[in-house]
Amino acid sequence: MKFDRLLSILLLLQHRDLIQARELAERLEVSPRTIYRDVEALSAAGVPVYAERGKHGGIGLLAGFRTDVTGLTSDEARALFVLASQGAHSALGLDHAHGTALRKVMAALPAQHRPAAELTSRRILVDPDRWLAGPRPEADLETLRAAVFTDRRLRIRYRHSDQTALRTYTVDPYGLVAKAGTWYLVADHRGRPRLFRTDRLSGVSVTPAEARRRQGVELEQVWKELRRQVEDRSEGVRIAVRVRRERLDMVTRIAGAYFAGPPEPLEDEPEWISVHLSYPVLEAVRHLLQFGASVEVTGPPEARAELLRASAEIAEMYGAA
Repeated sequence: MKFDRLLSILLLLQHRDLIQARELAERLEVSPRTIYRDVEALSAAGVPVYAERGKHGGIGLLAGFRTDVTGLTSDEARALFVLASQGAHSALGLDHAHGTALRKVMAALPAQHRPAAELTSRRILVDPDRWLAGPRPEADLETLRAAVFTDRRLRIRYRHSDQTALRTYTVDPYGLVAKAGTWYLVADHRGRPRLFRTDRLSGVSVTPAEARRRQGVELEQVWKELRRQVEDRSEGVRIAVRVRRERLDMVTRIAGAYFAGPPEPLEDEPEWISVHLSYPVLEAVRHLLQFGASVEVTGPPEARAELLRASAEIAEMYGAA
């Protein structure tokens, strides 16, 4: 276990000039004291590692020191070849680089691990796109990538989901995130973290100004914060419904993100399941109309009235036709 940790520290230090002991400790899930002991062990083994004290200090390697590491285990070799689908690489223009990188990794693998890695690449496929996602507007990922990699501010025009007009923002990008087939720009706007779907961007330009990111803050940290804000929504409007048992799986798959708790069986009505949902606004209850008579809203009365109004509007539309 200690050997794996020493190797991980060495690999991490090769990619950064200085890394604080606290950051290494968090990434390797040990204490800073353990990190300093590991640094002493690396130094005793002849690795030119050093530590600088102070606010802007950290642990680093002497300039020019590099090591080739080929001692991969069988499971590590397999893990390298369980990669996301070509979609993410294509969107970033990295298809060719992806292919050549895998060939280089295969050539560097210990001979005994190559058959397992090759078999994994042919037997395991990860497709991040949702079913029936439909066509999406093209996103200017090339320009976004240029700003992210050159640390430049971006000027964007963006359409929010509840608006038709475009708004203009000047943002400081941390990076790009691909989630369930959708790309997001993670950036600060006026010092606060914001999330922008790239398929809602209609204008993107890179400015000469350097990005003004918050000191010590990285993409992963900002993404976790934004994701938590999205998932930990306020309760909003609580809706009580009953769902036909044979349709529960379908309703869970489509509307599960709005469930406020686990489904519960109804003792006196075995063919129905009780579910509570939470919508941001009352009008969003119309979302349940797609399930027809398989879902009945039982409360509050305002939600039932909203569905009645929606049903009357639909009846009038098709009746007039």
